[in-house]
Amino acid sequence: MRRESYRDRALVVRTYDFGEADRIIVLLTRNHGLRRGVAKGVRRSKSRFGSRLQHFVDIDVQLYPGRNLESITGADTVAYYGSGIIDDYERYTAACAALECAERLAATDGDEDPWLFDHLTETLARMQESDHPTLVLDSFLLQAMGHAGWAPSLFDCAQCGAPGPHHAFHPAVGGAACVNCRPSGSAEVPEEALHLMWLLAHSHWPAVLSTAASPDGGHLLAVAHRLTRAHLQWHLEQKVTSLTVMDQF
Repeated sequence: MRRESYRDRALVVRTYDFGEADRIIVLLTRNHGLRRGVAKGVRRSKSRFGSRLQHFVDIDVQLYPGRNLESITGADTVAYYGSGIIDDYERYTAACAALECAERLAATDGDEDPWLFDHLTETLARMQESDHPTLVLDSFLLQAMGHAGWAPSLFDCAQCGAPGPHHAFHPAVGGAACVNCRPSGSAEVPEEALHLMWLLAHSHWPAVLSTAASPDGGHLLAVAHRLTRAHLQWHLEQKVTSLTVMDQF
């Protein structure tokens, strides 16, 4: 039976060269989850829409279903988030990490939930002008994990529910752990770092920026990022390459 083409909003999260002039595009769509399509001829200089099938471009894309890959037959730009990102290394690496993590999270999510797409576009828009792109990324990740149903516990003990604050954290038990429940290998963390993660998870930006500007802010930001990354990768059961690249600098 012939399947009809359809349109959806989308962000490019990954691309692969294919053949001499084509490219495979992995899209996070707003209403159809992850879609993999082939854009024919986009690597030629005369391509009608190849420049729109790039990272950090919010597009209105037309797709035609195929057996293995969909065909991308049109794309119109809705918004461009690359300005302020592609010319700043820290913002660029954080934005690339957001795209890769969104792809991994979408693979575990339902197809028809627009939340992840909407949240990713909001994150890229905020990242364009942020002086703390890693904080914007961590906020995105914590909220996305919460939406997926495996947000870390940041106050009460994740194992027994004992009220905090606690000073141990381990992804295996679900986040913060009391002295009786903390497993071997738990990270010893200041309670202020867990509170910062809570602020990020709830988008309390004035308090987040106040913490970042405090004398101990740099250390707390680093700890919060390390714990967020560890919790994400534990539950995805794989490393996220772009997060590893970020932490090398």
